[in-house]
Amino acid sequence: MTDLNNASVGFDALGLPENLVSAVKALGFESSTAIQAQTIPPLLAGKDVLGEAQTGTGKTAAFGLPALAKIDVTLRKPQLMVLAPTRELAIQVAEAIETFAKDMKGLRVATLYGGQSYQPQFQQLERGAQVVVGTPGRLMDHLRRKSLKLDSLSFCVLDEADEMLNMGFLEDIEWILEHLPKETQMALFSATMPAQIRKVANRFLKNPEHIKIAAVKKEKANITQYAWKVSGINKMTALERIAETVEYDAMLIFVRTRNDTIDVAEKLERAGYASVALNGDMNQAQRERTVDQLKSGVSSILVATDVVARGLDIPRLSLVINYDLPGDNEAYVHRIGRTGRAGRSGTAISFVRPREMYSLRHYERLTSGTIAMYDLPNIQEIGKARIERTCNELASIVADKELTAMREIIETMASESELSMTDLAAALLYQKQLKQPLQPKEDPKPRRDARERNDRDSSGRNESRGGRNDSRGGRNESRGDSRNENRAERAPRKAKVARSDVDWQTYRLEVGKEHGARPGDIVGAIANEISLDSSYIGAINLHDKHSFVQLPKGMPEKSFTQLKRVQVRRQALAITVSDVQPAAERPSRPRKEQRTN
Repeated sequence: MTDLNNASVGFDALGLPENLVSAVKALGFESSTAIQAQTIPPLLAGKDVLGEAQTGTGKTAAFGLPALAKIDVTLRKPQLMVLAPTRELAIQVAEAIETFAKDMKGLRVATLYGGQSYQPQFQQLERGAQVVVGTPGRLMDHLRRKSLKLDSLSFCVLDEADEMLNMGFLEDIEWILEHLPKETQMALFSATMPAQIRKVANRFLKNPEHIKIAAVKKEKANITQYAWKVSGINKMTALERIAETVEYDAMLIFVRTRNDTIDVAEKLERAGYASVALNGDMNQAQRERTVDQLKSGVSSILVATDVVARGLDIPRLSLVINYDLPGDNEAYVHRIGRTGRAGRSGTAISFVRPREMYSLRHYERLTSGTIAMYDLPNIQEIGKARIERTCNELASIVADKELTAMREIIETMASESELSMTDLAAALLYQKQLKQPLQPKEDPKPRRDARERNDRDSSGRNESRGGRNDSRGGRNESRGDSRNENRAERAPRKAKVARSDVDWQTYRLEVGKEHGARPGDIVGAIANEISLDSSYIGAINLHDKHSFVQLPKGMPEKSFTQLKRVQVRRQALAITVSDVQPAAERPSRPRKEQRTN
């Protein structure tokens, strides 16, 4: 295994054809990144490669350049195929390959993904695309329709393999790889290397060269991380204060669900901030138009979910807001990595509820950085920022506009009304600031957003990895179940649906069916003992003498010790960490008694 993180050499020393080297240099790149320097030579030599590297390290060039070097442009059949987890990443990879191949006359690239009509994709393939980039589902569709034929495929790449695993594409990937010609050269890239990805690599890659590149340390230096502990005011108000007082070129806000993207973007628009939403319900044309608006500066704020924001590379992004924390720790790294790229600096601010504070130490460990607590701007600072902004706006008007006629009018007004220039200026300023006061007053009782009031129920409508139902939380509870909560049979209170945004750990409890325990007993005991909201208690699996339960990773030692002593049905939980993955089981409805005549 090669593990060289600082190996950076010129592209002209890697054995690439001159036309590809000149194309890369035309983009302003003289030296290769570590992953490129270590991956390009073995791929050029025909070896399979297993690459372990984080997003943003230059993987597209690492596999794209050597693959292009082997393509015969006179052969109008697919010779390179790249599998990507999302449409956005597929488009980004396709655009990069087209840029690298600008001097390869006759090269065509087909981009195949869901959410777009089949007809233009059929046309791309019929015209003889030598490069195919696509998402697993749409690639499978084309293979089944025989519109995509792989008999001439010489190179196949799995990009962001761990993300495809997380999104449930493992079986699709294996199905596609089973249809490759046996001699096809393979490259698999993944930020992490879980067991299932290794299994795929062992099955389909032939004696691969394992190249591991540690996370790029410069990202730590370029991204300043903060956390605001949610308290006192609601998150929407906090977001508006940040948008008004923090300097940023463009801002990316991560929320949990598709509905939240629209809700937050609309509220920001009403508050006067040019905002757009990006979510999985939009068709591809809408999504591309939305991203273009941010790139061009038409909008400065993008509100998105994790999945659709994968692969976004917008140079203007200088601020990332985690309005809702991500569903897993790795996603945090990908989120904040949307800023601070290619030597640019960036800032990330996470909104963290008190019960989520334990997540911060995981984020610090993953990023090898520190997360400072963020002091939200107060009313006085907001007033100061508004006055300064207004002054700058007026100064700009004085410098750029012809004001002779306006000066004559104001002088006439002053003369005829016997008002001073200062009085007239003050009156105009007062009128200008009616919609947004220059000296705002604190709302003594900030309104609580409906979104936050319903936060405890949001799991039932969450988009989980692109809209799939969460496999951990068991069946969804309908709102109608609430009418049964006060029944005697339901003490302790029924558990809510487990959240889909939690990094779970499985624990074993030494209490089970033989002791008379029910899932509701376990939920109540844990929730009451350590003051944990029941939506943070995941799947529960009861056995005769023991049980398994999912709780958030990183449980404080004090809480863990407390739970060891807790009793359910006079039996101590004696909680311990376990590697078992429990099947979903939640408290069930009590059966109605059968009426007898």
